[in-house]
Amino acid sequence: MLLQPSSLLSHRVSISSADSYSRQLPCRIPKFILSRTPSFQKLPITCSISQVHSYGTVDFERRPMVKWNALYKKISLMENPELGSASVLNEWEKGGRKLTKWELCRVVKELRKYKRFKQALEMMDLLQAIVTGVYEWMNNRGERFRFSASDAAIQLDLISKVHGVSSAEDFFLQLPDTLKDKRIYGALLNAYVRARMQEKAESLIDKMRNKGYALHPLPFNVMMTLYMNLKEYDKVESMISEMMEKNIRLDIYSYNIWLSSCGSQGYVERMEQVYEQMKEDRSINPNWTTFSTMATMYIKMGLSEKAEECLRNVESRITGRDRIPYHYLITLYGTVGNKEEVYRVWKVYKSIFPSIPNLGYHAMISSLVRASDIEGAEKIYEEWLSVKTSYDPRIANLLMGLYVKEGNLDKAQSFFNHIADVGGKPNSSSWEILAEGNIQEERIDEALSCLKEAFATEGSRSWRPKPTNVSAFFNLCDEKEDTESREVVVGLLQQSGYLKNVAYATQIGLSDGAVESVLPTYSSGDENQDDDSEVLLNQLQGSA
Repeated sequence: MLLQPSSLLSHRVSISSADSYSRQLPCRIPKFILSRTPSFQKLPITCSISQVHSYGTVDFERRPMVKWNALYKKISLMENPELGSASVLNEWEKGGRKLTKWELCRVVKELRKYKRFKQALEMMDLLQAIVTGVYEWMNNRGERFRFSASDAAIQLDLISKVHGVSSAEDFFLQLPDTLKDKRIYGALLNAYVRARMQEKAESLIDKMRNKGYALHPLPFNVMMTLYMNLKEYDKVESMISEMMEKNIRLDIYSYNIWLSSCGSQGYVERMEQVYEQMKEDRSINPNWTTFSTMATMYIKMGLSEKAEECLRNVESRITGRDRIPYHYLITLYGTVGNKEEVYRVWKVYKSIFPSIPNLGYHAMISSLVRASDIEGAEKIYEEWLSVKTSYDPRIANLLMGLYVKEGNLDKAQSFFNHIADVGGKPNSSSWEILAEGNIQEERIDEALSCLKEAFATEGSRSWRPKPTNVSAFFNLCDEKEDTESREVVVGLLQQSGYLKNVAYATQIGLSDGAVESVLPTYSSGDENQDDDSEVLLNQLQGSA
């Protein structure tokens, strides 16, 4: 069944396997920066969303519910985020509108779910800081809010994202044993996995096994996501085997990760066998993620017909007002090279939803760029300009990248200037694209200037230059015998901590010895190992 415009039921398909203890879903949030000092007090609150009616607190809990979505919008769209979410909450209460636990927790849930692609979105730090601010505000109202193990798990998750894993560990150690159940252990495991801390994650799941906290699929799914990111596929198989030996039933996420593991290794028959086993499992109903995962694998293996068959299955399984499947359909049809289907799905998508988020326009323009449909991509970009609520430089970067690929650096430079003209702000990748164009034109000084800007741009910690561009710059420096420019870039990489990642350093031809010989006095910065994930991992794990 193909997609047709219709009114859809309000049901959400969950697509995260690694968010096991706290689900987070995607959307668009304005980007701004918020700094906050860690605060790991035992917060006296209760906001287990699944137990809305079991709070049993004071009278104002029984007041008519205020519109939580209005409060959410006030917080997410603050003109001056430096004031923190507490300022909005205080103003709300001063206006005579008392806040219930359910309302606050609903706001927290809404803020947290705008995280996926996540793992990739530059506004993530802001988002999590805002949510943490809500908890900190609740902390000062102990007479009204109690603290549960579920709240502790959410708080630990947020702390790890805003302040880092070390701070999350401190928070964990300060908690009383009564709050350290499978949820808090699961949240810490998720933090380790997100940071690619393999040894700590494996040690923690051993403790969870000993405590009886690993008797359900979620911790196994988290670990399998880690092994997928590390490309240690044999350990994915080990996790699956352990679950079967212990009679721990595989859930939909377990199967989807297993499919992904088989496909990533090029084992077509094995992947199809897993799918058949999945169909025979009466507790499992393959969802759209199942088929988009298989489609991704078939595309990588050059099996376009099978991929498109899977994409038709994706369409037939979209339920509710879920935007994300449309983004994957557009992206994957574009990867297959079926431009007609890209436009068809786009038309259906727009007929169902009154507005399309930046993420949707990004998927559409990206697919057209991949198909070298410059005219179509530019047309969609102009449409986006007329409806956007915030300027996303990542969308502009798609066109800039296309112009550079086509060898039209002047047009790329002109488009770069256009970003500022329409109120946007180039990000690090914007500068890198210009650097790439200048490298192609053998303009060392201009390329170096662009790379310096990329490293200096706000939000650069979530960016890392592509190994191909760095290698090309180094090769150009060698050809021109410009050791000074080369040393400058090596220094920037060293200061940013990127050379601590052995795989990355090897890709750009810098061994430890080479770095030390060039820069004996440089001190390293914070390590950034946030490698790009495959498309399928964007849907298997939480973290846009």
